[in-house]
Amino acid sequence: MEHPFLETPIALLKGVGPKRAEMLAGELGIRTFGDLLLHAPFRYEDRTGFAQISSIASDAVGVQLAGVVLKIEQVGAAGARRTVARFRDATGECDLVWFKGGAWAVAHVPVGTQVVVYGKPQRYGNRWSIPHPEVELASTFEQRGGQGLQPVYPSTVLLGQRGLGSAGIARLVRTLLEAPGFEVSDPLPPALREESRLWDRQTAVRAVHAPADATAAAHARRRLAFDELLLLQLTLVRRKQELTRNQPGVRFATVGDLFNRFYADCLPFALTGAQKRVLREIRADVNTGWHMNRLLQGDVGSGKTVVALLTALLALDNGHQACIMAPTEILAQQHFVSFSELLAGLPVRATLLTGNVKGAARREALEGLASGEIGIAIGTHALIEPGVVFKQLGLAVIDEQHRFGVEQRAKLWAKSTTPPHVLVMTATPIPRTLAMTAYGDLDVSLLDELPPGRKPIRTVHRTDAARDSVFGFLQDELALGRQVYIVYPLIEESETLEFKDLMDGYESVVRRFPLPDYRVGIVHGRQRPEDKEYEMRRFIAGETHILVATTVIEVGVNVPNASVMVVESAERFGLSQLHQLRGRVGRGSDASYCILMTKEGLGRDALRRVETMCRTQDGFEIAEVDMELRGPGDVMGTQQSGMPDLRVADLLRDREILAAARYTATVLLESDPDLRHPAHAALANELRRVRAARRDWSRIS
Repeated sequence: MEHPFLETPIALLKGVGPKRAEMLAGELGIRTFGDLLLHAPFRYEDRTGFAQISSIASDAVGVQLAGVVLKIEQVGAAGARRTVARFRDATGECDLVWFKGGAWAVAHVPVGTQVVVYGKPQRYGNRWSIPHPEVELASTFEQRGGQGLQPVYPSTVLLGQRGLGSAGIARLVRTLLEAPGFEVSDPLPPALREESRLWDRQTAVRAVHAPADATAAAHARRRLAFDELLLLQLTLVRRKQELTRNQPGVRFATVGDLFNRFYADCLPFALTGAQKRVLREIRADVNTGWHMNRLLQGDVGSGKTVVALLTALLALDNGHQACIMAPTEILAQQHFVSFSELLAGLPVRATLLTGNVKGAARREALEGLASGEIGIAIGTHALIEPGVVFKQLGLAVIDEQHRFGVEQRAKLWAKSTTPPHVLVMTATPIPRTLAMTAYGDLDVSLLDELPPGRKPIRTVHRTDAARDSVFGFLQDELALGRQVYIVYPLIEESETLEFKDLMDGYESVVRRFPLPDYRVGIVHGRQRPEDKEYEMRRFIAGETHILVATTVIEVGVNVPNASVMVVESAERFGLSQLHQLRGRVGRGSDASYCILMTKEGLGRDALRRVETMCRTQDGFEIAEVDMELRGPGDVMGTQQSGMPDLRVADLLRDREILAAARYTATVLLESDPDLRHPAHAALANELRRVRAARRDWSRIS
């Protein structure tokens, strides 16, 4: 077990108490001594030397001064009062200013005593001032060894108002490091530490909070980040081993008549090399007698649907059923239409099951699935409702998994006494670091090749000033017989958001492209499903020239004749959404275009998103930029993906540490699957402790 010292409630630390403990837990998740020790600094300030007031540089980010506070007083009229202390060193004077917390400053800033001051200087007229400085008695500064690298800790506004900003947290950490009984056990065996060139854990914990220099800080942080990532990867690699080695699965030993007839007679195009490779990987999995748990990544238009269909036919050839679960009604309908068209002429019954399938159609679908007469079910979360019973479900395909919660996936898993093979598909490229964490327990297949004939989509950025020329370009494309999407972020005008709205845009488009020469359709989320379906079918059939829509067309629409995608208020969309929207065009053999319309004067992040879209069509490069801008939790959806709560490690900056942790976890579990070797006892205990701290969904795909 971890030393009890680290499990001590934080309220028992000197300087905390019950109220502060409650705030630390709520704001930063710090509940124990161990949590505080793992609350690592996010940067360090160099306090190795002292500046002089007379020589403060105009571009100084922070200065450390030594001197005396001559006096402190509150000045200014009511409503604009501030607290000002006059500070002097050997070369001159400056002001220390508090706009908030003045009462605290008056009570705690010593007058007439040597102090050390640190803060960012600002020039007002001929005088320097330092707003909200850190002030510490010189004797205390010397006693704690204040010179050198000083940690800066993450905090919050609320904690800062209660004296627990970075400096307050630093005081608590120093108290803890000096506490009697301080000890940090090390879960890693010495041989592994030596092989990985890692410091021992206790040295690393001390050094991350009080490093001798930048090199020591880097070594300390690397060790603590490695620990977090190793425990994560041990969990994922073990889960993967359990699923592939210890979890029985239905065996698809036969490549039968349905698969072969479809492949030979029904495929409308030749498979790409990537599709063939992925199918070989899937066929190898389902023929082992163990459970398949595979992630299929493929950019927009890479042919995931055909791979899913061929896998479903493998299930049917071996006497089992298959289901495809999509996150939206539109995507489920699109899959059903695609499957029905591709399966025409084969003795295969497929059914659509969504919330809007009711009455006789629903009864027929349920009866057919229960009897086994229906081989393939395509639907939304309606597939996991209690009344849906399969005779013999052998394959579950989950499209866009990150849109489903783990409990929904668990219900799908439970539809068969022997868990069905699972094929997870996503058109959202996942950075490698995320694939090694959120999907680290799955085998990964990659469709990295687009079907022949697909031309690159030219992406350009335009502002409202160029709207007339954009409309002129659309007119030229329409004259060539092409079709156009125009996407808006909002359905109606918002009082709080300054973005283009669909209803106003629809009226503008109709005025610019009037009947009888042009027909304009409209699709949005508030329409009845049958109205949405009607509009989309008209566009697919070429009866509508322009489709004005919200992001409901992000997935589920395949119109090869559509050559232009206009995204209004493109700054409102994330990179993943923009990439998905762009993928709605470029599906035919004609040149295609994506026009990103924005206001003038974009912010830094919005400008980078637009520039990235214009520079590349590589979905994985786009995903990396998206993760940099939004963070891994937001990209994947923290609650749904099982992303770890990492205190020290950072999936963006620690790619190499993550890869090393993955390798170490794999080697450890290959030689000692249950970590029973005496040298691994401490690591096994640490792993059990961490796993017990969070709900375990490890047996859910």
